[in-house]
Amino acid sequence: MEYLLEGIMNVTWQQLVMYGVGILLIWLAVKKEYEPSLLLPMGFGAILVNLPASGVINQVMSGVGEVNGVIQWLFEVGIEASEVMPVLLFIGIGAMIDFGPLLSQPVMFLFGAAAQFGIFFAICAATLMGFDLKDAASIGIIGAADGPTSILVSQILHSKYVGAIAVAAYSYMALVPIVQPFAIKLVTTKKERTIHMEYQPGSVSKTMRIAFPIVTTIIVGFIAPASVALVGFLMFGNLLRECGVLKTLSDTAQNELANLITLLLGITISFSMRAEAFVNVDTIMIMAIGLLAFVFDTIGGVVFAKFINLFRKKKINPMIGAAGISAFPMSSRVVQKLAAQEEPGNIILMHAAGANVSGQIASVIAGGIVINLVTRFL
Repeated sequence: MEYLLEGIMNVTWQQLVMYGVGILLIWLAVKKEYEPSLLLPMGFGAILVNLPASGVINQVMSGVGEVNGVIQWLFEVGIEASEVMPVLLFIGIGAMIDFGPLLSQPVMFLFGAAAQFGIFFAICAATLMGFDLKDAASIGIIGAADGPTSILVSQILHSKYVGAIAVAAYSYMALVPIVQPFAIKLVTTKKERTIHMEYQPGSVSKTMRIAFPIVTTIIVGFIAPASVALVGFLMFGNLLRECGVLKTLSDTAQNELANLITLLLGITISFSMRAEAFVNVDTIMIMAIGLLAFVFDTIGGVVFAKFINLFRKKKINPMIGAAGISAFPMSSRVVQKLAAQEEPGNIILMHAAGANVSGQIASVIAGGIVINLVTRFL
């Protein structure tokens, strides 16, 4: 009882806030089913690392003295020193993605690029709000709608806001069904949202499916070398899927590997959610900038589609542009759901899926470009 009372007396109000944040993330994961595989470990980890004298941060071992606790060790080895966990996760993500809808409609590459506008808008906003360039760039990558990319870029650039950036990235990814319809309706009319599009799937040969990840990796390696770790592992995972002779490895990458890395990544990121580093005005500003990034990603993609329609006789449903963010497959489902709400029977899912997988590639390329640009200035 004495130790319990002593522990309670040592709890700060900032730590109490973090217990609330942890419980909120767990509630969103369990009750709302928002990105549960990541929000639940992050939420529970936020509680663990904020317990007074938490053993997951540091431990005193007999005959050895103070050593790093398990979460601090995982963070230093798996993220801070080598960024290995976010990179390995891309193998699993690549193995899950079918690039067929994109390869049959190559024009969808443009929407993936346009929907990264929010990244650069957020970087400018963060800089104007007083963040230094490396932190502003890391915060802007929240707009990639890609949690692993956000974590990796913030680590490479040595941002001190990794925890807040990770929470913002994954929270807003989970809130795509709320954020995107709002942003889409801001810049479209009902008539535009009811545009029908015919889907005539082109022939995508096995040779093309195998060549695509190889060629993409080579091209990106020349354009944005800093993104090779991200794009290369994403494409390697996809090559496992498409080659047809490594089904067991492909299944392992999609399931056991992806699940294990996701579990460890979620609870390890909580090391950056210690109260003294997390509970401050900067975190609130980061969450606000992250929301702006998501909104302007969506608007950027939609406005680009509207611009293309100025030169086309056969119009594109501009909502397709919103699916160009990296939140796959959630964003394409949101766009399809909105299309069906506006006019039952309007099917644009395959077009949206093509733009969505394009966004997965574009987000990691954007991350590499930002790293290249920032490291040149610093």
